[in-house]
Amino acid sequence: MREIGDILANLRKEKGLGQKEMATRLNLSVGTISNYENSVHAPDLNTLCRLAEFFDVTTDYLLGRTEYRCPPEILNSYVALDYTAQDIVNTVLSLDAGTQATIVDFVKYMKHLHAGKASRNQTST
Repeated sequence: MREIGDILANLRKEKGLGQKEMATRLNLSVGTISNYENSVHAPDLNTLCRLAEFFDVTTDYLLGRTEYRCPPEILNSYVALDYTAQDIVNTVLSLDAGTQATIVDFVKYMKHLHAGKASRNQTST
């Protein structure tokens, strides 16, 4: 299981923040941020929630319990006029293993096509 300190440091760096800027934004001391990142101390529950909100991740992600970063609310996002991300997940989970594998292959194929299209668009500009 990954340590909360490593996770916090990676998230901070992803946002392009130094410890001082992060401390200022969260109204914490630089020493506190450093202690969290070096796993000297762990944030209390209130601070853990604030950190999750700041980085737009789940508390379970911060605690290293899951690799799923997105807050559960994202499942209510509409991906089509009348279909949410949760509808898609529930539909896929209701299918047999073979059909699920086919869907995963299709998603990989679509991702590959999208990456190729994005690459072509960058080289043409």
